[in-house]
Amino acid sequence: MANPIVPSEGILLGRARVPGHDHPRLVTVRDGDVIDITSRTAPTARDIAEMDDPADYVGTTMGPVVGSLDRLLANSWSGKTNPAEPSLLSPIDLQAVKAAGVTFVVSLLERVIEEQARGDKARSEALRKDILGLIGTDLSQLVPGSETAMKVKETLIARGVWSQYLEVGIGPDAEIFTKCQPMASVGYGADVGILPISEWNNPEPEVAMVVNSRGTIVGATLGNDVNLRDVEGRSALLLGKAKDNNASASLGPFIRLFDGTFTLETVKQADIALNVTGEDGFELAGVSNMSQISRSPEALVSSAIGRHHQYPDGLVLYLGTMFAPVKDRGGAGKGFTHKTGDVVSISTPSLGTLSNTVRLATEAAPWTYGASHLLRDLARAGLL
Repeated sequence: MANPIVPSEGILLGRARVPGHDHPRLVTVRDGDVIDITSRTAPTARDIAEMDDPADYVGTTMGPVVGSLDRLLANSWSGKTNPAEPSLLSPIDLQAVKAAGVTFVVSLLERVIEEQARGDKARSEALRKDILGLIGTDLSQLVPGSETAMKVKETLIARGVWSQYLEVGIGPDAEIFTKCQPMASVGYGADVGILPISEWNNPEPEVAMVVNSRGTIVGATLGNDVNLRDVEGRSALLLGKAKDNNASASLGPFIRLFDGTFTLETVKQADIALNVTGEDGFELAGVSNMSQISRSPEALVSSAIGRHHQYPDGLVLYLGTMFAPVKDRGGAGKGFTHKTGDVVSISTPSLGTLSNTVRLATEAAPWTYGASHLLRDLARAGLL
C-alpha cells in the first residue's frame, strides 16, 4: 500500500538522524525502506546536487537499510521521537535557503492589505473589498514588467493605493530574500516556530526548487515559509523579523530529483493542498495551482543566481504562495491566525506531504548544529 506522505515513484533524496553516527546521513527510499547512501563521493546533499546526473547517482548507489519508511516517518514527529531510532531531517544541508515573495495574485493582494492595515487584521476585510474595486483588472494575467503592468502601476499610484508589494508583484524585479541560514531548516514532523509577539500569522505552502551552483534546477521539495503577517505589515523593512526565526523554515519530506518521471513541467502544473487542523477543532483547507504563478520558476531562479550573485554550495528557493488564509477563527471578522498546536500539512502527489506542528519559536528545539559541526563530523568520519 502506497504511503501518502511520500510519492509512490521517483528518485528521492533525504537526510536522516541515525543512531551510531555523529552526522546526518544521506538517504533514499526503495520498496518501502530507507537506504543510507552516504559515501566519501557525496557526503552531503549539496554534493549530490552538484553532480551532472544526481538522479542516476541516487538511484544506483547501494547502501544499508536504515529502517522502514513508515517507522522513520512515525519517529520524526517532535515530542514523539525515540532517540534510539532513526528519524528524518530537512533534506538539504549546505545550500543557501532563499525565498521569492509575492509571486501569485492572491498573495499580492494580501500583502497590499497587510501594508495598508498596518498589521491590524480587523481592517483587512474592508481593505480587501476597496482594493479589489479599485484594481478592476485580473492581475493574474499581467506579465510582470510589461507595458500593461506598468499602466496598472500608474493607475494605482494615481489612486493612492500603490505599494511596494505591487512593485515586486507586477514590476520588473522579483522579491528574493533569505529565509534562513544553511542548516537551519527543519524537516517532516518537526515543530515550526512563530514569534511570541505575533498575533496574526499564517503558513505559506510552497514548492521549493533545489538549485546547484551552476544555476541548474535539479529537483524540488515542499516547503512552509512560515510568515508573521502583523510584523511584516507594520513595515516591509521588518521582513527578516517576520520570516527568519527559529524553526520558521520547513522543507521535505524528501527532495524529488528530476528524471524521466518528474520534470520542471510537473512542478508547473502541480496542485498544492494546504490543511490546518487545530487543537480547538478548527480546520482550514484549500488548493492552489502552480500554473497561476506570475513569474516562472526559471525566472525566479535566474533572479536569485547568475553573474550578479553566486552560490558556491547552491541554493533552495521557495517559489512563493497564492495562499493567504482569510477564514475567520475565533469570531466574525477576525480572520485566520495560528494557534500553538496547529498541525499544518502541505501536499501534492508528486512530492508527498510535509507536516509540522506550530509552536512558539522560543519553545521549538533550538538550532545548534551548523555547517561547522557538519564538516568537523564528516572529517572525523573520514568522509572529507
